[in-house]
Amino acid sequence: MHEATVRDLDLGHAEPRSLARSEGNVRVVVGITFVTMIAEIAAGLVSHSKALEADGWHMGTHAGAIGLAALAYAFARSRANDTRFTFGAGKVHALAAWTNAIVLLAAALWMVGASVWRLFSPVEVNVGEALPIAVFGLLVNVASAWLLKPGDLPETMMGHDHDHGHAHEHGHATATGPVAAHDDHDLNRKGAYLHVLMDMATSVTAILALIGVWAWRLDFLDPLMGMIGGAMVLRWGIGLLQEAGAQLLDVSPSSDELARVRTRLESIDDVRVADLHVWELGFGRRACMATVVTHSPREPALYRAAIREVIKVEHLTVEVHPCVNC
Repeated sequence: MHEATVRDLDLGHAEPRSLARSEGNVRVVVGITFVTMIAEIAAGLVSHSKALEADGWHMGTHAGAIGLAALAYAFARSRANDTRFTFGAGKVHALAAWTNAIVLLAAALWMVGASVWRLFSPVEVNVGEALPIAVFGLLVNVASAWLLKPGDLPETMMGHDHDHGHAHEHGHATATGPVAAHDDHDLNRKGAYLHVLMDMATSVTAILALIGVWAWRLDFLDPLMGMIGGAMVLRWGIGLLQEAGAQLLDVSPSSDELARVRTRLESIDDVRVADLHVWELGFGRRACMATVVTHSPREPALYRAAIREVIKVEHLTVEVHPCVNC
């Protein structure tokens, strides 16, 4: 039997300067968002604008979410070389995204409920006080989106191979050289970025509602837009919850990818794939474990290369078993 393992350190997902810049941007976003949250909630209470108040509270969940994202980055970085984490600490990003999704869902339900209540218990909205704050909140969201744009993170991430050869019936093989990570998004960043985009959407709905109240006295638009904003947050929050949950539960990224790996391996000699697993390690990194059976065993490097032709993985284990009585 042949066995070869390639493992990349979790620290290899980003250069230190890029990571520090991303964390710095996150801290700036937390600060300006917190200030905006206070301003919008205060203005919403004074002007009786439920749409603006809802946007302010959502800005608060956004500040907490971005703060949680910053903690996740720091945690993963500080434990990059901690051997207690078998596959690195990258899953903390998915955990942060999961938590953010729960917060988003709670905020969405509150926004919808409060807006429904206001629809049946209307109050006069002071547009002159609320509209400038709503516009200011939108500008803050645009600035936050710019700071957290995907381009702040590397499109590809290079790792370092650490080979562990184990002598077996047919010897062992090792490999060296950089391994490119696949370009799936970082769920932690996506969770934070979604908060910004959702805030932009709720800010727009608040502004439209206030304009409708000011121009045409359509008072019902304010709570209606609050409900629409809440529904948007609810939908996106559910999507993030499903995506983060799939990563935390080691769900295979794609059944199509599994099929392509299996087909590629079984195109070599008389190989049959006995076992195959692909899962997310976090921060756009994947692991793969494959066991193949064949009458003509070759060096594991051959099968490893075949797998890397189909998918990009960082931690790759290949076991080759000779076919006996089969």
